[in-house]
Amino acid sequence: MGLESEILSALEKKFAPERLEVINESHLHAGHAGDDGSGESHWRVVIAAPVFAEMSRIARHRAIHAALGADVIGRLHALTLDVS
Repeated sequence: MGLESEILSALEKKFAPERLEVINESHLHAGHAGDDGSGESHWRVVIAAPVFAEMSRIARHRAIHAALGADVIGRLHALTLDVS
């Protein structure tokens, strides 16, 4: 399973989002710091779920990081979150 699939699966399972996009932006950072050559170092997640309505921005980010787990987070150089 690729990293995109792992991210999608974890977030769908935890949040049952109304909207979920996982976008690999690694190609935009080729040759820059953090580019490990894997093509899976920089990601953007766009997610909307009712559970986030009562959370602060920091709580939302923490919840997403927890849902992804240390293994997935440890393989990312950058994770941009657009949460609503």
